[in-house]
Amino acid sequence: MSMEPQRVAETLGKLSQTIGAVVMGSEVNLRHAFVAFMVRGHVLMEGVPGTGKTFLARCFARCLGLDMRRVQCTPDLMPGDVIGANVFDFRTQSFTLTKGPVFTEFLLTDEINRTPPKTQSALLEAMQERSVTIDGDTHQLSSRFMVVATQNPVEHEGTYPLPEAQLDRFLFKLEVGYPDEHQETNAVIAHCASSGTPDLEELGLRPMLSGAEVDALREVPKSIHLDPMIARYCVHLARATREHPALAVGLSPRAATMLAAAARAHAACDARNYVVPDDVKALFLPVARHRVIITPAAEMEDLRAESICQQIAAQVPAPR
Repeated sequence: MSMEPQRVAETLGKLSQTIGAVVMGSEVNLRHAFVAFMVRGHVLMEGVPGTGKTFLARCFARCLGLDMRRVQCTPDLMPGDVIGANVFDFRTQSFTLTKGPVFTEFLLTDEINRTPPKTQSALLEAMQERSVTIDGDTHQLSSRFMVVATQNPVEHEGTYPLPEAQLDRFLFKLEVGYPDEHQETNAVIAHCASSGTPDLEELGLRPMLSGAEVDALREVPKSIHLDPMIARYCVHLARATREHPALAVGLSPRAATMLAAAARAHAACDARNYVVPDDVKALFLPVARHRVIITPAAEMEDLRAESICQQIAAQVPAPR
């Protein structure tokens, strides 16, 4: 089955209304997660504990009807705990594969920067190739496979900064901040009956799409027109990050390609079958903020990667 951009916009509107009623102030991050899912991307959410990162991810998976598994990252988590391992069965006198939680459609990796780099890297192949290699044998993952990882700010105790190669596998890095006073008040009123995480069934969150509709949703970006001028605009933004004097590392060609792909999905979310420069502008910051590395001199001047990316977005001329 096929799906029109108008239907994509209606689906996002319904999703935003449903989840926004239980996760206050989540509309922007929810839209970015929806765009990432459409283009087979992965999402990294950063924020202090208690701001609803995990809850938002669970609600998102539930409403899209995705099979979800969760990994709670700890310092002693091993790669086999994530991807699985071949275990010797004494009854059959042979090795059998015990699949890890990565064999799912939606993998929620909670507090990913609390586990060592060796375990973080276990997800590299899964995120890029949608497969895992165990003892030399390659096993394919679900075609709908998506990783949503949460992390605490790097200055918190007991965190391991994610390596650049791992960060580059995430399409977006979303900042989850505190809600405003009105949103926080509504959240307290809505969820004060229990001190634990609210039950999704009791909140009335149920799958909104069938499996066929989910697959059709992910085919829509291929039909969205991307003008060569818009593609060049994505390249100009990426090259500007490489040439900026305050940045030691800028966006890779892969990042520019992912930005253009995400812009096509963003256009569909506005019921358009063509990309405009504003689609690229809306996504540039979450695509760039975790990929650029500032120079030591800029760091001493207290410059932040986010402000530099905003400056670049304002300076690079958009096509008319």
